[in-house]
Amino acid sequence: MIITIVAGARPNFVKIAPIIDAIQEKKAAGFDINFRLVHTGQHYDKNLSGTFFEELNIPLPDINLEVKSGTQAEQTAAIMVGFEKELQQNPCDLVMVVGDVTSTMACTIVAKKANVKVTHVEAGIRSGDIHMPEEVNRIVTDSLTDYFFTTSTHATDN
Repeated sequence: MIITIVAGARPNFVKIAPIIDAIQEKKAAGFDINFRLVHTGQHYDKNLSGTFFEELNIPLPDINLEVKSGTQAEQTAAIMVGFEKELQQNPCDLVMVVGDVTSTMACTIVAKKANVKVTHVEAGIRSGDIHMPEEVNRIVTDSLTDYFFTTSTHATDN
């Protein structure tokens, strides 16, 4: 099994560190599991992302899409174009997205259009404020997700 793990912003790096550790443990135990780490570049400053790789002992990404900043639409579009190319060049069995940032939603849409299953870590969280970009990201992501990892009973109910 090949899993593409997507991270693009500071909160994502903290969430993927234990997941990568678990995958590496399973692989060492003989399981047929590999991962590719995709950094979308949503947070691109060394202080915003590079430090997390060092401090959390996360391997360097296999690719950085280097999206950087822009309007919501510009950033979403750039992530989608870059991630589509990544999936075409490096097919996988599962895309794992975390949190509620633009990268989470954009990569979920691309994966589903490519007929790749998606798992969402931190699924089901809701603020109820549809005016927040993160709330739109959560709703869109969860409406397309195949496998949900939730943090609470309330999130599971959502």
